[in-house]
Amino acid sequence: MISKKLQDAINAQINKELFSEYLYISMQAWFANQNLDGFATWMDAQGKEERFHAMKFFNYLIERGGKVELKALEGPTVDFKNPLAIFKAALKHEQFISKSINDLMELAIKEKDHSARGLLQWYVDEQVEEEANVDKIVHHLEMVKDDPHAIFMLDNQLGTRVFTPPA
Repeated sequence: MISKKLQDAINAQINKELFSEYLYISMQAWFANQNLDGFATWMDAQGKEERFHAMKFFNYLIERGGKVELKALEGPTVDFKNPLAIFKAALKHEQFISKSINDLMELAIKEKDHSARGLLQWYVDEQVEEEANVDKIVHHLEMVKDDPHAIFMLDNQLGTRVFTPPA
């Protein structure tokens, strides 16, 4: 059985992960409206990945005899300046999520919940990848600036991304 304190913290994380999905869908819509379908595809895959993260926590709580308590989501930002601004916002958000996961790990350690620590280690490792992927795109966008040819090439490259849930 999971402690009430850890259950509440995981429920809060579920909310953050679902908000992440919502945020990436908002970014996807912006790109789609700009006819940048590859960027939109990348954001679609990212949103699906965030939902997977939320459901992994969701299922874990149920398996541990906890109660899932979903909260209302705030509306995400819908107006963006350009692709670079979007990916900088995405990086800042991923850093926020990484801190939240690290805080959850600290709580699991304090609660001596080794099962939760095992689950959370997966998320710690996942966040390293999440931040690195977005940071790489930020750097590419900073290099190309507003060059439409380079943006088009990057759009084509990002459009190849698909989300395949891990086994």
